[in-house]
Amino acid sequence: MNTSARMEQNEVLRVKLAVLRREHRDLDEAIDALHERGSADMLTIRRLKKQKLALKDQISRLEDRLLPDIIA
Repeated sequence: MNTSARMEQNEVLRVKLAVLRREHRDLDEAIDALHERGSADMLTIRRLKKQKLALKDQISRLEDRLLPDIIA
């Protein structure tokens, strides 16, 4: 893979990473809002937290692809 294609791929991954981080923040805000209202359905909150955790895993995988570990 040439350098140009590699840079384009990294840019696509960075955009996807930004989108996933925004979705993660949105879920966090939604969960907080449900807690504050007091009328939160625990099943709904549990599902939102599960989605948030799945997003966190995706974010971690993308970060690993963009910034691989360097063994010193």
